[in-house]
Amino acid sequence: MEHAPQHQHLAWLARSFGRPDYLPLTPGDLDALSGSGETITRFTGSHLFREGDPAVASYLIQDGEVDLYRTHSGKRRVVARVGPGAVIGDIAMFEGGTYLSSARAVNRVRAFRFDRDRLVPVLATHPALCLRWLVSGLRQLRQTQRRILQLMHKTVLAQVADLLLEESEQHGEVQLSQASIAMLLGATRQTVNEAIATLRRLGAVDTGYRLIEIKDPTILARVAAGEPT
Repeated sequence: MEHAPQHQHLAWLARSFGRPDYLPLTPGDLDALSGSGETITRFTGSHLFREGDPAVASYLIQDGEVDLYRTHSGKRRVVARVGPGAVIGDIAMFEGGTYLSSARAVNRVRAFRFDRDRLVPVLATHPALCLRWLVSGLRQLRQTQRRILQLMHKTVLAQVADLLLEESEQHGEVQLSQASIAMLLGATRQTVNEAIATLRRLGAVDTGYRLIEIKDPTILARVAAGEPT
């Protein structure tokens, strides 16, 4: 019975890391991966890492949500919210520099912390793990490229609708302030406010304090595609 928690932990790593259907991991791979870090818990408002700190580790989120934010002129600006299955901090970790953003727990977060000095030798000697990590990184890059392509040649209204639709598909609701949305899109806060007001009039969304509830995803999708509503 004492080995059950460790077995469950390794099974979770196998399911969550990269694409489970892409390349199976051997028990040796999983033991090596597990040995490259440890499970951590963070509570609401605490940080996994902070902007400017030495990037010595990356994190695979198991439970909970994390806000990635940057600070400008003393103000905090959320640039993304990630949940279970997301890997954060790895690009900065592999570069060996500092974190470009801070990672703050939105609620209780359980994650696996990969220590760079232990992880790099493991990846060098376990090709399946190295390929899994590559696939995980390419997936994140693809999502970023997809967002950039979707935003090209679109009105701010369509950009906002597209962002809200994507965020709601991942998290069920959008817990981003309008200022954060403006920063993500490179738009002014006024134009974002106007776009959200339009979406509210159309019955696509409802708003609260740092919360946007999706009322009609069909209308939202039509606006995002530039179709008449």
